[in-house]
Amino acid sequence: MKLASIDVGLKRIGVAICLDGNIVMPQNAILRKNRNQAARDVNTFLEEWEIEKLIVGLPKDAASSEEMERRIKHFVSLLDLAIDVVYQDEQSSSIEAKELTMGIFKHKKDGKIDSIAAKIILERWLNH
Repeated sequence: MKLASIDVGLKRIGVAICLDGNIVMPQNAILRKNRNQAARDVNTFLEEWEIEKLIVGLPKDAASSEEMERRIKHFVSLLDLAIDVVYQDEQSSSIEAKELTMGIFKHKKDGKIDSIAAKIILERWLNH
């Protein structure tokens, strides 16, 4: 089954895929100009890779988690999906992504960290 995960942020959406059930690969993040453009870009990505299930990171136990959960679920509702959507706890995935890449590349706002966070979310889902 071809899987994808997204880490939805206000400026960037991290993306990762798993095509064989084993190896998870971060992809180029989707830069978010507005939610409609971002939803179109996510839809295009899912169609191009023929993704069969989408795993979406949701924050749990964070101070602002209710507001972010509402925003993320609203964003997912904008997607034109005919596939299953599963929510996965993404607690600290961005922090973990930063720690994993410390010294490997500069932490710019180019979406690399966001996509590595999406990779962590998908790996957590595969391992649950």
